[in-house]
Amino acid sequence: MTSVSSTADLSATDLLAAYRAGELSPVQATQDALERIERLDGQVNAYVLIDPAGALDAARASERRWRLGEPIGPLDGVPTSIKDILLTEGWPTLRGSHTVDDAGPWQVDGPPVARVREAGAVLLGKTTTPELAWKGVTDSPRFGVTGNPWRPELTAGGSSGGGAAAVGLGMGALTLGTDGGGSVRIPASFSGVVAHKPTYGRVPHYPASPFGTLAHVGPLTRTAADAALLLDVISGFDSRDAWALAPAPSCVDALSRADLAGLRVAVSPALGFVSVHPEVAEAFERAVAVFRELGAQVELADPGFEDPVEAFHVLWFAGAAKSTDHLSAAQLATMDPGLAEIVRTGTRYSAVEYLSAMAVRNDMGTRMGVFHERYDLLLTPTMPIPAFQGGIEVPPGSPSPRWTSWTPFTYPFNMTQQPAASVPCGFTSDELPIGLQIVGPRHGDPAVLAAAHAYQQATDWHQRRPPLLALHAS
Repeated sequence: MTSVSSTADLSATDLLAAYRAGELSPVQATQDALERIERLDGQVNAYVLIDPAGALDAARASERRWRLGEPIGPLDGVPTSIKDILLTEGWPTLRGSHTVDDAGPWQVDGPPVARVREAGAVLLGKTTTPELAWKGVTDSPRFGVTGNPWRPELTAGGSSGGGAAAVGLGMGALTLGTDGGGSVRIPASFSGVVAHKPTYGRVPHYPASPFGTLAHVGPLTRTAADAALLLDVISGFDSRDAWALAPAPSCVDALSRADLAGLRVAVSPALGFVSVHPEVAEAFERAVAVFRELGAQVELADPGFEDPVEAFHVLWFAGAAKSTDHLSAAQLATMDPGLAEIVRTGTRYSAVEYLSAMAVRNDMGTRMGVFHERYDLLLTPTMPIPAFQGGIEVPPGSPSPRWTSWTPFTYPFNMTQQPAASVPCGFTSDELPIGLQIVGPRHGDPAVLAAAHAYQQATDWHQRRPPLLALHAS
């Protein structure tokens, strides 16, 4: 674990403070981020598209605004990347798939991309995803395997693995990811960064995901303060999203009230059905102790639902089938074999089976609603295991061939649509990151991120940097 002195290692919040004070230019910050990409992306394969000329043009425009004291928004000049699932005007959105024609046209920004552009962010490029964002690791037929910033031969997690690797190595301070079953939280845990899956509907999404209301858009950052900043920017109504919520209370404002004293916190080390790696369990217990020391009223309590994996599979596999129902047989033959397998399964479900899975989901939502009448927050590990070998869907010895076999802490809260953050809470003896998941009631995003911020103020896990930075320092 190392610390490297560069503007590429600054948080977005710190960059903005330096711009405001006239101590740093967005041009320098962008140049440093691009230099970091040039130097390290070959090690981890985080980016599928990099636009140095466009980024530097945007940075120069931001520099002029800051000199005049007229920034156009709360992200003005912050180097930012976009997951290659979200529509971005002028750049192809290839989704890790040979089935997407890169010719476009690419004329529309999706709502979150439009919001960060309007807020002045400097867009660096697009980050890797597994094909159609279908699994919890990041490798695709089109772009290959994305490596972990701590050990590139291991997986960064997924499906927002490229964004997590980019942020973890200072290749941009912020990134936009998506999360349908853990896809910002999984790579955050494996890669030692912060992620937040918002309450469903808080961040508008267009076009609608074929995975339906399981799929959320959320930030990957280095700090909870940065996650709150980015979430505030991308939140709010957009008429293109039929499920978009009205404007919500600011998460940044909630950070100033980040006090855990008296907070009612439920702790569930295993949700009642998960087997957890011993070093993950130890790190989780230490994290819980910090909440207790900060004055939270901590109590062991499981939410009371059984593993909903079968119901999740019906919803997820049917979504995969829908996302590919326009493809020819020749196109289907180019796909990731695992994706092709779940597509075939998804086409066989009946409407009754789908509605039965929805009934499981509805019951979980009711249970969690009642649970949060008693508890303000729920703490769990983010992942039950540390990162494993890249390029495979499941670690050796897995009882199932599917990625859901090792992500049991994340997908339940896509089914319930609750906000959930992952923050670094320790390392294994092999120096692999471990994540703490903080779950709140629906619409409780400010409380979740305030708690994450309070935890980070009391710990330094998020300040540790991958050895790769020192090994490849210029």
